[in-house]
Amino acid sequence: MDAVSCTREAVGARYGVVDTGVTPPPLSDAREALVALSAALAAKDDAALDAVLRRARRDADATAVEETILQSYLFLGYPAALNAFARWRTLTGSAPGTPVDDGEEWGQRGERVCQAVYGGQYERLRANVRRLHPDMERWMVEEGYGKVLGREGLDLATRELCIVALLAVLEAPRQLYSHLRGALNVGASEAEIARALEVARPFGSGSAAAEARDTWASVRERPARPATGA
Repeated sequence: MDAVSCTREAVGARYGVVDTGVTPPPLSDAREALVALSAALAAKDDAALDAVLRRARRDADATAVEETILQSYLFLGYPAALNAFARWRTLTGSAPGTPVDDGEEWGQRGERVCQAVYGGQYERLRANVRRLHPDMERWMVEEGYGKVLGREGLDLATRELCIVALLAVLEAPRQLYSHLRGALNVGASEAEIARALEVARPFGSGSAAAEARDTWASVRERPARPATGA
């Protein structure tokens, strides 16, 4: 039995998941490792996080792993991201990266990336968030999509698949709905999204899995539903 299979079985046993032997259409090994990392970050379980970091070290590019950890702070905050980086540095012995840009283009880049993710719902999304607070709208575009999700080092479809997994574990259905649509908008297939949700399932509760399944069904049934959150 290989190390990846052992990791899957260990995580499944930890979360009470029984392997049915049914394999959905797979993601690439690299994408699946990053999706699992995102789900483990949301679970806030250090044992699970260490297991998926070892898998990610084997199956994914180191830059992609670091980009996956970096973007998690948008949803989980700095403590979770810093904890993951500390464990990653201990595991790999690698040195920290260097800044890749200075922020001058975050606004324009954020608008491009946000529009790609939300498609025809982009203007409505911005109006919805603006009504909640105008600074939240600006931070969403400049920080969320410009500073973080628009970075090089990880393609946008993989970023969205990772966000889908993270939000599924967090039980954030409004945002999950938006990012499920976003994953489709930037080129992820339905089979890839379904697999991302399956990879995330062992890291969350039973209610989280049911909610994610229902949210995905509503996306597939009502593709024109307005965007309601970032």
